[in-house]
Amino acid sequence: MPTLTTNYMGLNLKNPVIVGASNLVKDLGTIRQLEEAGAAAIVYKTLFEEQIELERLQLSEELNQYNERHAEMISLFPDITHAGPREHLSHLKKVVDSVSIPVIASLNCLFEDTWVEYAKLIEQTGVNALEMNLYTLPADFKKEGKSIINEQLAVISEVKKNVKIPVSVKLSPFYTNVLAVIQQMYHAGVDGFVLFNRLFQPDIDIEKIEHHFPYNLSNEEDNRLALRYVGMLFHEIRGSLCANTGIFSGKDVVKMLLAGADCVQVVSTIYKHGPAQITSMIKDVEDWMERKKFETVDSFKGKLSRKELRDPFVYKRAQYIDILMKSEEIFKRYPMR
Repeated sequence: MPTLTTNYMGLNLKNPVIVGASNLVKDLGTIRQLEEAGAAAIVYKTLFEEQIELERLQLSEELNQYNERHAEMISLFPDITHAGPREHLSHLKKVVDSVSIPVIASLNCLFEDTWVEYAKLIEQTGVNALEMNLYTLPADFKKEGKSIINEQLAVISEVKKNVKIPVSVKLSPFYTNVLAVIQQMYHAGVDGFVLFNRLFQPDIDIEKIEHHFPYNLSNEEDNRLALRYVGMLFHEIRGSLCANTGIFSGKDVVKMLLAGADCVQVVSTIYKHGPAQITSMIKDVEDWMERKKFETVDSFKGKLSRKELRDPFVYKRAQYIDILMKSEEIFKRYPMR
């Protein structure tokens, strides 16, 4: 029987399949189902500073909307303040106490001080690691990309100074040179990288002529970008590599491991197929390893990475040009009517 154990940021995982951050983990019953199905770890849903600030503002407006309607009035209600991150942290602690597999917290903040404050509070819940979501939407035409990267590096350094648990970064692919950014972040102290964050994108309803916000589930072809960069990063940095987005089956897991990933994160496939999909994925990986006579994940991990290949063009533009030159094969597969 093959052994699927792997190591991610110093965490010993029983297999490479991690449940990514989502609302799937809001319910303790669902979390237990995910653990029973074989999930090696769980990333708890993201704590957003932006959401907390919005709720705090809404509470303040609701409490003060009737103030001073009469001369004698100052306030109708006693002083009440928003609980901040306490509710999130309380539920996170319950999750940590309810499962035997590692729990990884997810955090997204606006300001450096808050990053550090919330990271320290999260560590106190007993989580095994912290995943930083460095989600930035450029809104200033004059702000240079370098300044954004420098701000992120500063935040990483401060968080690492203040917590002892491993810290990963869930990255967007939209950097001019994501390889250089990852290397800089590794030197700033990052223990692992999740490639890549599936960014929120609005849509437009042309009948109602308004924006709408559909669920942003991934598709099976969306894993190619992560596959490429995992393959380029394997053995180039010491940090752990976790592939994310578009991973639906055991076959997809095997692909990512061959490219050099230590593990994968899955969400959309669970929404579409339920927790039992994890069991199916793990079995498919085991069956493949038995057929190929691999006893451990490490025995084939990175076998098709750029570092291990003799062909210098697999991860380069020359391969793309070669595909374009063979475009007649597309017409054979999809004949025009």
